Amino acid sequence: MKRNPITLITAGILLVIFASMLFTFQVRQTEVAVLTTFGRYTRSVTEPGFGLRLPWPVQRVYKFDRRMQTFESKFDESITADSINILAAVFVGWTIAGDARVFLERFSGDSTAVERTLEPVIRDAKSAVLGQHNFSDLISTNVAALKFDEIEAAMLARVEARTRDDYGIDIKQLGIKRIGLPESITSAVFERMRAERQTLSARFQAEGDREAKIIRARADGSADEILAEARAKATRILGDAEVKAQEYYAVFEKDPELAIFLFQLRALEQSLKEKAHLILDQQTTPFNLLAPADSPRLQPTR
Repeated sequence: MKRNPITLITAGILLVIFASMLFTFQVRQTEVAVLTTFGRYTRSVTEPGFGLRLPWPVQRVYKFDRRMQTFESKFDESITADSINILAAVFVGWTIAGDARVFLERFSGDSTAVERTLEPVIRDAKSAVLGQHNFSDLISTNVAALKFDEIEAAMLARVEARTRDDYGIDIKQLGIKRIGLPESITSAVFERMRAERQTLSARFQAEGDREAKIIRARADGSADEILAEARAKATRILGDAEVKAQEYYAVFEKDPELAIFLFQLRALEQSLKEKAHLILDQQTTPFNLLAPADSPRLQPTR
């Protein structure tokens, strides 16, 4: 009985596909694989591509996602170094470390088991580190006094020391996600913070008053110096003026007519400073000075 060539080709293709499924496996870019033989570790595959294997139950391939996974701890209480209870929740970002052998043997590839194991590790690290810091390192009106980076780095170091070798995972990120206060101490903490602010306010007010007094004293001293210098200068000017006046008086005593002439000339200058129309007798003092030389002038009265 002759077989149909198409049927033979189809059967061959199916056989090849079945054989490839039995004897090959594929690892994607985002995966890491572990190959076991009769349940014992054989090798790890960390590069993407195809690999060869023996069919199950001789060999088995375990594939795990090697992208970063996130986990958040419970929002529970810790005690600070200054004996204040606070609530804190910590988040972590973790990935499978190395060849995933430890991860498979420790957790059988179950991410939920990883989170259950991480919970007490993170809680211990959180309690230990927060117990070394004061409440003001976490909650303060002074941003420069906060030490979140230092606290998170110390927590990360403690968690990393236990997870890589024992659990086969790498902690890539760790941070404080939430901070709160138990209801029983919230009022007391707020009162303490208010008292601290009032203390700071009083201190700044006192410093401001002290600076104001210093500035006012300096200003008063400078004003006294300026006034004294001004008075001395005025005294010098007045003395010089009196000396000049004495000189002028001496000259006028010798020639009274010159003094009268200068006085009239000064009066004439002042009266003609602005534009004006005046109708006066030429004999009127001091306009008699404007009369022609051959005209009779009113002689000044001594």
